Amino acid sequence: MKRSGIMMIALIVMISTGAAFAANEKPASEPAVKKPSIKPVQEEVSGNISGKVVETMNASGYTYVCVEKKGKKTWVAVPEMKVAVGSKMSFQPGSVMPNFTSKTLNRTFDSIVFSGGPVAAGGQAAPGMPGVDPTHPGSKANVASLDKNIKVEKAAGDNAYTIGETYAKSTALNSKQVAVKGKVVKFSQGIMGKNWLHIQDGSGDQQKGTHDLVATTQDTAAVGDIVTVTGTFAKDKDFGAGYNYKAIIEDAKVQK
Repeated sequence: MKRSGIMMIALIVMISTGAAFAANEKPASEPAVKKPSIKPVQEEVSGNISGKVVETMNASGYTYVCVEKKGKKTWVAVPEMKVAVGSKMSFQPGSVMPNFTSKTLNRTFDSIVFSGGPVAAGGQAAPGMPGVDPTHPGSKANVASLDKNIKVEKAAGDNAYTIGETYAKSTALNSKQVAVKGKVVKFSQGIMGKNWLHIQDGSGDQQKGTHDLVATTQDTAAVGDIVTVTGTFAKDKDFGAGYNYKAIIEDAKVQK
């Protein structure tokens, strides 16, 4: 009887102690969850890209170069130039594009640097080399905004079209000679060995990007000039390196 009483007292003490511990026990704080860092789609390379050329190819006015340094390979895209495999070269820093696909080469690069060109002796950029910009003049990201004050009459002739008409009839006009009259709203000289100009005539739709037409030429013009551009029309033109156009006039003659 005495033994049963002692066991009962011990059991009561154990239950009481457990209840007190449970009441005072605080749940362990959960470890902080580290949020994954999101890398930007486009980064910048701060220093020159140097190394031995192990592979190179040309496509649509650009040279793609793979340089290797200390076992690491880096792809660089520059305006077309002569590059020899085995040579040691250094290129200007530029924008990095991950998972870049070149339709012209039918190839996807894990990462590629868009560089302005090689670095000359002394670490300076080689003279006369235009910068490479993924938002090239005429690409959707860099189309000139609509000037609502522009109203230009359509050029004369059977092959004359307004800018809006060239987009609307782009399939039928592809690879054909066209003449388009408009006001120069932007002019870029010496890119890929050509001059690039944007013209507007008041037609087209800014929301759809069909109000602004790009032409490549060896001629010159100034912003504000009213010109007639005559050349070969191209639909969905891809120059590689991210330079593509829904519509463009190539090798144009510019008449003021």
